[in-house]
Amino acid sequence: MSTQIVPGTAAPTLPVTVPSFSTETVTDFLRDGYWLEAADVDGDGNLDLIGYGLTVGEIYWYQAPTWEKHLIVDKIKEPVGAGTGDITGNGLPDLVVCYQLYGPGGTIHHADGEGGKIDWLENPGDPAISRENWKRHYIGRATGMHRLRVGHFSRTDRIQVMGFPIVAVEDVHAVLPVMLFTQPDDPTQEWDAEVINRTDFRMIHGVASKPGLIPGSALDSILMASDEGVTWFYYDEDDDRFVREHIGDGETGQFEQTTFKGSGDVDGGRVGDDPLAYVAAIEPFHGNTVAVYTRTTGDTEASSWRRHLLDIYGDPNENGEGPGHTVMCRDFDGDGDDEFLIGLRGPEPWQGAYYYKALDLEKGIFAKWKVSAESIARIVAGDFGNRGVDDFATISYSVPHYFVAPKAEITLHRNRTPQQEG
Repeated sequence: MSTQIVPGTAAPTLPVTVPSFSTETVTDFLRDGYWLEAADVDGDGNLDLIGYGLTVGEIYWYQAPTWEKHLIVDKIKEPVGAGTGDITGNGLPDLVVCYQLYGPGGTIHHADGEGGKIDWLENPGDPAISRENWKRHYIGRATGMHRLRVGHFSRTDRIQVMGFPIVAVEDVHAVLPVMLFTQPDDPTQEWDAEVINRTDFRMIHGVASKPGLIPGSALDSILMASDEGVTWFYYDEDDDRFVREHIGDGETGQFEQTTFKGSGDVDGGRVGDDPLAYVAAIEPFHGNTVAVYTRTTGDTEASSWRRHLLDIYGDPNENGEGPGHTVMCRDFDGDGDDEFLIGLRGPEPWQGAYYYKALDLEKGIFAKWKVSAESIARIVAGDFGNRGVDDFATISYSVPHYFVAPKAEITLHRNRTPQQEG
C-alpha cells in the first residue's frame, strides 16, 4: 500500500503510520443499499449493524459476532436517513428513520408532498422477539425529509430529533425548513415540532452530529453540508436561539455544467486539544471533490476558515453527479488526532474508501491511502472487536435512477493499524 501526499508532492517530514484493515463480509448480494448505523442493539456489549436501502422497504439489524440477520420492519416506504437513541429509557437503542421521500419518478425532482415522515421504532430488547416488526411510533414530518440526527440540541432533559429536508415540491433548489422535534411526555404520541430555520439552507445532503463543540455546553451541534457549503449550526443558550457559522462555500466551479454547488457530506476532526481542528467534505451534492477546511486566526483572534482542495475523483456524469457520497472522521491510529475516510459509490475506478491523515494542517497537507474497494454509500465506525480500537463498516450504494452497485454488500473492516501514543 503506497503513501500519497496531497495536494503537494513533498515527502512527509513526520513519521507516518500506514493504515491496515482486514475485510469481513457481513452480508452480500443485497437487493438495495443506502444507509448504515452501528449500535449495540441487544445490549450484549457487542456492536451490531443496522442497514437498508430505499427500494425494498425492509430494515434489518445484523447481530455480532455471527452477523445473523433480524428484521426490524418491512413495508416502510423508501426509508432514507436514520439515527439511534434510547427513547424508551431501557438502556437499549431505538431506531429513528425518515421515509417516503419521493413520489412517482423517484429522484430529487419528484418530492412527495405528503411524505417526509419520521417514525421511531421501539427496540424490544430480545433477538427472539425482534424477529417480528418493531413497534412504530410517528414523530412528525416535513416534505423532502432526507437526514436526521438524534440527540440534545436545545435541551438535555428530553431526546430531540433534528430533521433536514433535501428538496421541496416547488423546486430542487428551493429554500428548506430545518426541523426540531422534541420528545413529549408520552413518546408514543406525535412529537412537538418547530421550524428552527426556514430561510438559509437549500439542498441539505449531509449532516454530522458533534458533541463537545459548544464551549461550556452539554448540547450537541450540527455540521451541515448544503447548497451554501459547510455550516456549523448550534443553539446559543445565552441568546436562546439557533445560530450558524459559515465555514466555507464548498465547490463552486462546476455550477454552470452541473447546476450543483456547495457541499455534499461533511464531518469534523479533532487534532490535539481542538475538537474541531478541521472539517472534511465531499463536494458538491453527489460530488467528486474532496476538500478540507482549517482554522486561521488573525490579530483579532477571531476564527476564520481556509479551504484546501485535496482531490478530484473523476468527472461529473450526465446527471451532473460524481462518485462521492460520505465522509467520516475518527482516530484510527491511536495518536489522539482524527483521520478521515471518504466513501466513493462508483463506478470503478472511482469506488471504495480513501483514508486521509493530516501532516500539516496549516498548509493543508495530508497523506492518503486507498483502504477498501467496495461501493460505498455510508461509513460508520466503532470498536467491533472490543479491542479498544475503532474499526469501520460500509454499505454499498444501490439506488435506482442514481447508481446501482454491481454487488451490494455490507462490509466490516477491522483495524490492524499499529497504534501510536497520543
